[in-house]
Order: sequence, then C-alpha cells, then structure tokens
Amino acid sequence: MITKATTEDVSLLNTLINSAYRGESSKKGWTTEANILEGLRTTEKELIETIQKPKNTILKFTENDQIIGCVLLVEKEQQLYLGMLTVSPELQNSGVGKKLLQQAEIHASAMRLPKIVMTVIAVREELIAWYKRKGYLDTGAREPFPTSDVHIPISEQPLEFIVLEKSIG
Repeated sequence: MITKATTEDVSLLNTLINSAYRGESSKKGWTTEANILEGLRTTEKELIETIQKPKNTILKFTENDQIIGCVLLVEKEQQLYLGMLTVSPELQNSGVGKKLLQQAEIHASAMRLPKIVMTVIAVREELIAWYKRKGYLDTGAREPFPTSDVHIPISEQPLEFIVLEKSIG
C-alpha cells in the first residue's frame, strides 16, 4: 500500500533510506552508493523538515506493517521533482520501485504537472539505465554534486548529477 508519510514515520524512513544507500547493508541491493560515498544519505532532522514543507510529499510503500520503500516528490513550478527513491535492499528487483514511480506519475498528473525531473549521480550507470527503461530521458543538463558532512565522496572520479525527465500525460 502506498500512502503519504508523516512525521511519525521519520525514524523508520531514516533507517530505511540510509540502509538502502550507504554502508554494508546497502550492498545487498543493486542501488547502493556505498562504493562512491560515505556518511549518511539523510537524517531524521532533514526528513522532518522535508515532510513539513507544503510543496513536498514523501510517499511510503508499506507491506505487513513495514515501510519497505519511499520516494520524495517536490512540486517545483511546472514540474515534479522526484528524489530519494528507496527500496529495502533485500526487496530490490521485486517491483516496489516501479510501483512507487507509477504512483509519482499519478501524483504529477493529479497536480497537473506536465513532467517529472530527477537528478542521478552520473557514475550510477545501472540506475540511469533502469530509469531510461521506465521512460526517463537524459536532458543533457549536468549539476555539481554537493559535498557536506553528510555526503562524503570516496570515489576517485569527480561526481556530478545528470538530469533526467519524463513527460506525463
């Protein structure tokens, strides 16, 4: 079941997101960033602030009373920004991510937003290919990767984001 997350879900969301993107647990799945980044993917404080912004929605995918996936959706002008698509490492490749993407498209349509945009770290070729199979196109735009206390690059190659988008409608 896919529903809107609330601040009551923050602790579970934080654990899920960090387990899927960073550290040893993330290596059970194919979407890990552990080979290119150290540190946390997010924090409870960041998630609370995100949920409290009126233009933001975090959808959670719940099964057997467990949050097994989520996605961040942000209303920006004439598009919906999609970020932090997360599926529990043990359940990746089971269709959860695809269902969350489909729900994001329904959300964009309901808000009358004509496209969904996202940024993906350019070196994550398998993930970019997965999004392309779902209809997302490389816009050719690139954005610098931010470094901070949370996002600590450990890759030899410089990191940047590519911008993908999909028209809805």
